[in-house]
Amino acid sequence: MKLTEWAKKQGMTYRAAWQWAKDGNMPVKTIRSKTGAWFVVDDPTPIQNNGKTCIYGRVSSYAKKDDLERQISRCEDFCLANGWVVDKVYKEIASGMNDKRKLLVKMVSDKPSRIIVENKDRLTRFGFNYFEIMLPMLGTELIVINRDREDEKDLMKDLVAVITSFCCRLYGMRRGYSKVKMVKEEILSA
Repeated sequence: MKLTEWAKKQGMTYRAAWQWAKDGNMPVKTIRSKTGAWFVVDDPTPIQNNGKTCIYGRVSSYAKKDDLERQISRCEDFCLANGWVVDKVYKEIASGMNDKRKLLVKMVSDKPSRIIVENKDRLTRFGFNYFEIMLPMLGTELIVINRDREDEKDLMKDLVAVITSFCCRLYGMRRGYSKVKMVKEEILSA
């Protein structure tokens, strides 16, 4: 089937599907014709990935670097208990609300067969369900060791982080409006 039809069935844009095909990131088999058109092979079995197991650990600040090491150690013990060989460990110091984490993007783009995280908030503070939906489409199993760990203190931190983020954006917008107003006044007075 044509790539456009496949993209429509998946609920995504053709441009996104084309980029995946071009980069070799398609979860299904694709072929490119001599004319450059992309086609999806009608084989329902997904592409087998490389069998890698990755551990992802994250803390929000350098002051918690020791926590990061303990987090990785617990994940390594979990993998050992399950008989999995850890191929790569990704340690990141960044906010869980930051959607431009370089190591997270690199890990997902490497298409491991298994990603291990200690708690779901180590992967992301918000939007965890998107990872649970999208990673299996890429042939990656997401394993969260402590799925039920979410206490009131963490929820309060998340609430404060969201409010802070929106305040910064709001003040940034106001500052931009003030600059535009000032430039307009300068132009009109000249």
